[in-house]
Amino acid sequence: MISARNIHKRYGDLDVLKGIDLDIEPGRVTTIVGPSGAGKTTLLLILGTLLAPESGGSLRYGDTDLLTLSDARLSAYRNRNIGFVFQAHRLLPEFSLVENVAMPALIAGRGRGEAFDEARRLLDSLGLGSREQHRPAELSGGECQRAAVARALINRPQVVFADEPSGSLDSHNRAELHSLFFRLRDELGATFVIVTHDDSLAADSDIKIRMADGRIASID
Repeated sequence: MISARNIHKRYGDLDVLKGIDLDIEPGRVTTIVGPSGAGKTTLLLILGTLLAPESGGSLRYGDTDLLTLSDARLSAYRNRNIGFVFQAHRLLPEFSLVENVAMPALIAGRGRGEAFDEARRLLDSLGLGSREQHRPAELSGGECQRAAVARALINRPQVVFADEPSGSLDSHNRAELHSLFFRLRDELGATFVIVTHDDSLAADSDIKIRMADGRIASID
C-alpha cells in the first residue's frame, strides 16, 4: 500500500535517516521501535507527509508518488487518506468531542449532517457516545485519546500514523487503547503504523520494524 524508497533526512551535518527502503502492508498493525535518536519519529512524519525528505527518494501510495505533488494537492490528499494520532491528543479545547471528530470531514468538504452523523457513529463505536457534547477538559486522558482515534478515522483513511499514542496514559488506559487498535484492524481492516517504546504493543503487532542509527535494523 505504501512504498518508500531511498528516504534520507539531514539536519545540518546530522544524518537522521540514511537511505530507508520500506513497504507498509494494508490491514496490519505495524510498529516502529528503537532507541531514542534512531530516527523513528522522523520516518513516521515523512511517511505521513508532514515532513519532506531530501530529494532523490520516492514515497508511493499505490500508484501516486506523493513527493511529486504540489503543496495544495498534497494537503488535500493527506486530509482524505491519512490519519494521525499523537501522544498529546491535540483536541481543540473550545469544541465538543463530536465537533472535534467531525472537523476533518468538514474540511474535506463533506456535508455537516453527514460529517456529524459519522462522528457520532465513530464515538459510539469507541464507547464515547454519551460524551459527545463534552469538551476535552471534561474527559479522561484515555477518553481523549479514543476521541483522537475517532478523529483520525473520520475520513476512512488508507492508513493511521501514531506517534507514542499511549505514552501519556496509565497502564489501564494504555491497554485499552492498544486493544482498540487491534479491534479496528479486525473490524474495519484499518492500517496502523505506530512509533512506540511499549514492548507489549510491539510484541503483539503484526509487523515490528526496529531502527538503529537512522537505518532499519530488522523487520519481524
